[in-house]
Amino acid sequence: MTEQAGPRQLVDDVVRAEQVGFDFSVTSDHYFPWLDSQGHAPYAWSVLGAAAQATSSIPLTTYVTCPTVRYHPAVVAQKAATLQLLSEGRFRLGLGSGENLNEHVVGHGWPSADVRQEMLEEAIEIIRALFGGGYVTHHGTHYDVDSAKLWDLPDQPPPIGVAVSGPRSCRLAGRLADILIAVEPKSELVEGFEANGGGGKPRIGQIPVCYDPDRDAAIARAHDQFRWFGGGWKVNSELPGPASFAGATQFVRPEDVAASIPCGDDVEEFTELIRPFVDAGFTDVALVQIGGDHQRPFLDWAEKRLLPALREL
Repeated sequence: MTEQAGPRQLVDDVVRAEQVGFDFSVTSDHYFPWLDSQGHAPYAWSVLGAAAQATSSIPLTTYVTCPTVRYHPAVVAQKAATLQLLSEGRFRLGLGSGENLNEHVVGHGWPSADVRQEMLEEAIEIIRALFGGGYVTHHGTHYDVDSAKLWDLPDQPPPIGVAVSGPRSCRLAGRLADILIAVEPKSELVEGFEANGGGGKPRIGQIPVCYDPDRDAAIARAHDQFRWFGGGWKVNSELPGPASFAGATQFVRPEDVAASIPCGDDVEEFTELIRPFVDAGFTDVALVQIGGDHQRPFLDWAEKRLLPALREL
C-alpha cells in the first residue's frame, strides 16, 4: 500500500511476499494518503518497475489506477505495456473511476459519478485500441488521441481489471474487463459481473488486516490508520484530502474498526472475516496489512500460520 510505506520498502515487501508464498500482489496508485498518520504516497509506477526487476514469479497488479483525470489513458496504456514487458507477463492493469483525494491535484475539477463512469469506459476503449498495435486517433466525448502508437508492446497485453461498487460498474466491468476488482464481499457484485459477460473470469477482493501479537495494539493501529475504510465508496471517492477523512471519521470508535478488520494474531478470526469473500464467489483475496512498520512480522507470521489456514478455504 503506497500510502503507508516508502518506495524502497515497498519493493522489499513484495520481494518478501514472493518468498513466503503469496500467490499475487496488488498496489494502490495514490498521490495522497487517506490519513496523515499513514504518511506516504510514492509514485506507484516507479515502484512497480523496480518490483518487476526484484521479483521473478509473483504477479503485479494496480489496485487500482484511475486512467481519467490525473493520467491520460494513452499514457496509462504506454506504462502498462512497459510493465508487462519488464515483468515478463506478470502485470495486470487494474482500473477504476478514482477518488477526488488523488485526482484533484491536476486542477481539472472532480466530475459527477455518472461522468466518471463514462470517462472510464472511454479510457478503456482507448487503452485496448493501443494494446492492439498500430496508430490510434480518437476524438471522443472526454478524450482526444492524436496518432498515438505504442512502440514496445508485449506479445500478450496485460489483462484489464475494473473496480466495481454497484450495478452500473458491474455492467461496465462485465463488458470490458478481464478481471473483477472489489473491496466488499458482496455476492451481487460477482453476480452482476457474470451476468454482463464476466462469467469464468477472475474476481479479486480486498480486505485490510492488522496482525500484531498484541491485539489491543493492532486495534489501535487499525483505528489510527484505517478507520476511513468503512466510509463506503460513495463517500470515500468524494473527499478531497486527509484532513477531510480525519473529520469524516472522528466519531469512528476502535471497536467499530475491530468489528470489520481482523486484528491480532488469532488465525481463526482472520479466516472468518476473510471467508465472506470466498462465500460471495471471489477467486482471489488481497490482504492489506495495516502499518508500514509491521509488514515483515506479518509476512513471517503469514508464511507459517495464515497462508496454510487460508488455503484450506
